[in-house]
Amino acid sequence: MMIMIVFAVMTLLDPAFAQRQPDPINPTRESVNEPALLEHSPSIKGRITILDSKAALVEQPQGREWRRFHEGWMPWIGAAVPGAMILLLAVFFLIKGRIRTQPNELSGRKIARYNAFERFTHWMTATCFVILALSGLNYIFGKRLLMPIIGPEAFSALSQWSKYAHNFLAWPFIVGVLLMGAVWIGDNVPNRVDWAWLKAGGGLFTNSHPNAGRFNAGQKLVFWFAIIGGLVMAASGMTLLFPFTVTGVNGMQITQALHAIVGVLFITVMLAHIYIGTVGEEGAFEGMASGEVDLAWAEANHNLWLREQQGKEGTVSRTLKSEPAE
Repeated sequence: MMIMIVFAVMTLLDPAFAQRQPDPINPTRESVNEPALLEHSPSIKGRITILDSKAALVEQPQGREWRRFHEGWMPWIGAAVPGAMILLLAVFFLIKGRIRTQPNELSGRKIARYNAFERFTHWMTATCFVILALSGLNYIFGKRLLMPIIGPEAFSALSQWSKYAHNFLAWPFIVGVLLMGAVWIGDNVPNRVDWAWLKAGGGLFTNSHPNAGRFNAGQKLVFWFAIIGGLVMAASGMTLLFPFTVTGVNGMQITQALHAIVGVLFITVMLAHIYIGTVGEEGAFEGMASGEVDLAWAEANHNLWLREQQGKEGTVSRTLKSEPAE
């Protein structure tokens, strides 16, 4: 009341006083716009008194790019890349068919190829990988493909259990990758024989059998991809499993994108590996199933390794195809 009286008296004594008063405050005009703020910082942050410092982040424009990638590009990548591999394998199978070992080429004798520990490591890692791959694909395609079919309640329960499986089975998968690296790294060192194998196309198009050690060049490529890709998946997965312990919001978004892309590439490469090890080539699955392969099959596909094994046993290396089956 007193302020109003003083203001009225000053206006009567000095009419120019009212004209010298500042204009009413316009919050919209006086505020700093978003582009001006983002010129100085990649994000807009405020001050908080609670312990969670992430709550101070008001706006992070990179989140829009991540959402565009996650909801736009990632489903297309996740469908197109493995889909192209499946189509390629299907065409190859229709043209080439299954690579078979003729009955007259078999010797009837066996040689140990993988011991029990190697087979256990392989199947433990492979089982975990399949579940991790399916649960990861559910993260990308579940709400688009499964939820309209099974309903939101069933999809919610499935996704919850998929999350548990993904988080817990990641650990034996990491252990398996490390064990495979330790057990097989010595047999997967590249050499000149591998280059010759690659130039010959692995004999797939000529019905020949290029020289190969315990693992041929194709198997070595799969091995190194599994080891390097597995370590990348492990590092990015643990970053996501323990959020904000290593990086901030933007770093988490980049890590999630990396984890998804490498995961899709991993699935694509393993599709080719599974094809060759099952329907693609006769006799390939036998070694990892029972641990033994036919001597003639070993001579045809891994002749240098077979001769090395024969040398360790004190036998004379020789071509077994000409030997009669026992």
